[in-house]
Amino acid sequence: MKTEVKKLDSTKCEINVSVSGELVKNKFEQVFAQISKEAKVPGFRPGKAPRDVLEKHYAGSVHEQVLKELVPDVYNQAIETEKLDVIELPQITDVKLDRMSLSFKAIVEVTPEIMVKNYRNQQINYKIVSVSSDEVARQIDSVKESRKAEILDDQFSRSLGYPNLVELQKAVERQIFLTKENQERQRIENELIENITKGLEFKLPGSLVERQTQDMLRQTKIDLAMKGVPRDKIDAQEKLLLEGIQPEAAKQVKVYLVLSAIAKKENIVVDDHMPRKVMEFLLKEANWQLTS
Repeated sequence: MKTEVKKLDSTKCEINVSVSGELVKNKFEQVFAQISKEAKVPGFRPGKAPRDVLEKHYAGSVHEQVLKELVPDVYNQAIETEKLDVIELPQITDVKLDRMSLSFKAIVEVTPEIMVKNYRNQQINYKIVSVSSDEVARQIDSVKESRKAEILDDQFSRSLGYPNLVELQKAVERQIFLTKENQERQRIENELIENITKGLEFKLPGSLVERQTQDMLRQTKIDLAMKGVPRDKIDAQEKLLLEGIQPEAAKQVKVYLVLSAIAKKENIVVDDHMPRKVMEFLLKEANWQLTS
């Protein structure tokens, strides 16, 4: 097999592939053998028609089947040989096939090269999470007002599923603490990502951005429908929704590609769990500083 890769830009490549000899010849023989078992040719029992008769009746079908089977196999071998990180199905053109050779051109979208560095030992400024008695009181008062209760006592606490007011206060304190802890962890992760991606400029693969945009649009429509917004109003807002979604979709794709680049450098498997695994690695390698 011969392959020639031409870089069109930072996210697109053109691959010219050609293969000849036994691989192509054997594929034709294999397909003819399969068809001969099933072919219904007048005057012959299944599997007994001579090759020249099969050629006359099924040459076109065999040609199509060989293309259908051989092009994907040869394409995948070419991608593996050239070590291309392809992210979208190829555009196959200029296909030429005869009994001894196959050639075609494939335009593919690939992951851009990202020169990510200085991602270890990032400084993280963290705060100790605490909950004040005033925060607990405000939260309980809010619940009291929403339920139009007159007195804040054990009876009120029991109506919420707690044996007394002290236990209610403890539960509310835990809930506030967990909320603040999650917010602090999210702030730390966002700042860490912002610091690592800052200054990294590269072209984003259009197919990834479009896919993420459509996924986010679909989810936004579902959320609006769940809130009772009529479908015709949701559809009428689609253009406006897209304007708000596209920048965030592009940002998410950029973050994903940067995390993927770090994963490859650190031998972290790129799978569905990759973003979380890379984030755990970055947090572990960071320089944590306590702030007031």
